[in-house]
Amino acid sequence: MSSRELFSFRNPYFSAGVGLAGGLFVLTALAGFILLPYAQKNLQFASLWDTICSAAGLPQRSASAPTTKVGPRLSEAVLTPTMLAKPSQESIGRGATLAQRCAICHGPTGISRADSPNLAGQYAAVIYKELWDFRSGARTNAIMSPFAVNLTDQDIADLSAYYAYLPRLPAFHPVQQLPKPRVVIYGAPVRGIAPCGSCHGGLDNKTGSPWLEGQSEVYLKAQLQAFASGGRVNDISQQMRNIARAMTPQEIDEAAAYYASQPPDIVKATD
Repeated sequence: MSSRELFSFRNPYFSAGVGLAGGLFVLTALAGFILLPYAQKNLQFASLWDTICSAAGLPQRSASAPTTKVGPRLSEAVLTPTMLAKPSQESIGRGATLAQRCAICHGPTGISRADSPNLAGQYAAVIYKELWDFRSGARTNAIMSPFAVNLTDQDIADLSAYYAYLPRLPAFHPVQQLPKPRVVIYGAPVRGIAPCGSCHGGLDNKTGSPWLEGQSEVYLKAQLQAFASGGRVNDISQQMRNIARAMTPQEIDEAAAYYASQPPDIVKATD
């Protein structure tokens, strides 16, 4: 028998071998591209084509396919050390006009009487980031989220420039009345806690880290607890969440009280 006759469909053995190979290929394709994907209960596909593409490593995004939220939205704000360093007088003026809507919580001069954060003298990059995060949903609040959602990029820049232009409350820490907490001055290296002042002023400032002197004790304590519990997740690289989780309740109380301390005449002037 010649080779031509051997590999001819006239040869019953050759025909049977080709038919068997083809059948196995079809069965394998059906099992691998259709049956096995549908057998995974945690996956849902919009169509048969979507199932085949997914099995082939080419998932298709379908408008009708349900999507699930993987995790909390992260901050999308991009900060640089020179951001808003030299705002124009026009920008500050526009920010002053916009800030009239903020006065009920943050005070007419940026000093709050309602345990909201004091914005006067706050770093412009900090206000910019937080407003950006409120607008994007990376940080949520029943009052701030609806307010920020309609702000434009220019509005956010103008408000940041205006509040940074205002004079901030002075640092005031009488040693006799309120000793400096170790976690603020020295941190706790064994637990991975850096000194608060290395990022939040006093010793140094890290771009995006707020000035804490004179802030409300209630507000500071609430934010540290929110970071510790995961209720607030817009910190860069999870730094504040990692630190707050490592702090004891006493350290949180001491740090909040330390930064909130102000001279009696300043307290009376803001009442």
